[in-house]
Amino acid sequence: MRANRSYRLIVTPGAREPRFMSERGRHDRIEVVSIDDGEPLLYWDLPAREAARLVRELREDLVAMSAPEFLALWEGADGA
Repeated sequence: MRANRSYRLIVTPGAREPRFMSERGRHDRIEVVSIDDGEPLLYWDLPAREAARLVRELREDLVAMSAPEFLALWEGADGA
């Protein structure tokens, strides 16, 4: 089963305005949550530019990999 069927990517911006209009210190929260039980598996709190790059990578991997492959690749990458 593909990872995007097992996990949900949630991105929460640190401010209401678009990234290009926001303050330099804005941080966005990124979570990968299990669809089955709603538990967060991975979590990042990053500056907006870094968060945008990470979200692109995560989305690509969610579509391309199976659920166990995805988790094995990204587990521990969240700094927790």
